[in-house]
Amino acid sequence: MTETINASAAPAAPVYTVTQERRIVTSIPGPKSQELHKRRLASVSGGVSSMLPVYVAKANGAIIVDVDDNQFIDLGAGIGVTTIGHTESSVVDAVVGQAGEFIHTLFTITPYEEYVRVAELLAEHTPGTFAKKSVLINSGAEAVENGVKIARKHTGRRAVAVLDHAYHGRTVLTMAMNYKAMPYATGFGPLASDVYHAPSSYPYHDGLSGADAAKRTITYLEKAVGATDLACLVVEPIQGEGGFMVPADGFLPALQAWCTANGVVMIADEIQSGMARTGAYYAAEHFGWVPDLVLTAKGIAGGMPLAAVTGRAEIMDSSQPGGLGGTFGGNPVACAAAIAVFDAIEKNNLLAEGKRIEATLTAGLEVLQRKYDIIGEIRGRGAMIAIELVQPGTGNTTKEPNAAAVSAISAYAAQHGVLLLTAGTYGNVLRFLPSLAVTDALLADALSVIDDAIAAL
Repeated sequence: MTETINASAAPAAPVYTVTQERRIVTSIPGPKSQELHKRRLASVSGGVSSMLPVYVAKANGAIIVDVDDNQFIDLGAGIGVTTIGHTESSVVDAVVGQAGEFIHTLFTITPYEEYVRVAELLAEHTPGTFAKKSVLINSGAEAVENGVKIARKHTGRRAVAVLDHAYHGRTVLTMAMNYKAMPYATGFGPLASDVYHAPSSYPYHDGLSGADAAKRTITYLEKAVGATDLACLVVEPIQGEGGFMVPADGFLPALQAWCTANGVVMIADEIQSGMARTGAYYAAEHFGWVPDLVLTAKGIAGGMPLAAVTGRAEIMDSSQPGGLGGTFGGNPVACAAAIAVFDAIEKNNLLAEGKRIEATLTAGLEVLQRKYDIIGEIRGRGAMIAIELVQPGTGNTTKEPNAAAVSAISAYAAQHGVLLLTAGTYGNVLRFLPSLAVTDALLADALSVIDDAIAAL
């Protein structure tokens, strides 16, 4: 049995190897998952936790199948990685084909075309018409680290600024850049120095215009850091772990104007929001923001490990030869997958699919918001939508966080075959990060489960 997605908008209607439907046939987790979990507890570090101890056997399109043959609607996509769908056929073909040619040589020893082609595609699709260059690495946190290195080398300055509610990774530098210490930094100190946390734009709570929010941020940077010591300002255009905060209009361009005027490199952390996730190749486009450097990871290679720093050629060329790179960075198999992802976005008109998902999800969530007063705000872009839950009866007055409701809803949804992600500084945000392969029918089914979950509260 197969299913097509939005055939009118997608020229190449996919054929799925897994029926695109929710199906629960055992308790969750099922007996086979429970047995695997016992093995995991005996052999895997307790520091590597899982949201749900359900063990995956297969995934395709927007469906995950566990070892007990339960089928889940996946609204997390590996936290934004399988953006064009699980095991998308052209990505699988590219991986298999490249693996049969060569798997590794190390680009800094003997280079290859696949790395060059990914850099060309990044230059073409990141915001800005100026000359750009890239370095390819392995992960989002590594992209952040390299972006900071490059900015420091270019400016000769030391300080790094980020925004409140930000999340940038789990490495020594990036855990100092995160807003929340727990669980990312607690007990892992001392933290990296010269990292400063400036106020962000959070319209639902601060009520500020983009201009006023930017003025507040700039005032902090000038007073607490000083422009002459600031190498870079690293910003997620839509904050991920912080709760999908969408900044007020004008906020990001105003910060960029200040950075440009003061010789500060402004870096867009598009690790979660990039690669067609929001209905544009990069979320910065929604805000009229053209950053100096762009960080890409997660969705770039369909599930293969790959990340990039892309930006103004004169900034990217600041490093001395040998200063950038790494053993596995820009692996040829991962690069082949990335080329296939770019191709699929164009051939299958996936930017339009992001907009379709936004319209479908937002409309369905608005129905629930009218029904339940614990839904304080619906926000996001494309296939990156969230709801912030507040205490019942508070609505838009006190906006007191309701983390207990988020935990209960996500647990209920998992038991009924819907995988949801939680987020937010206060743990009171449900985020929807489905793949662009998810159908309107699957979204409607998932929303019905969420409706039941809220009613069960």
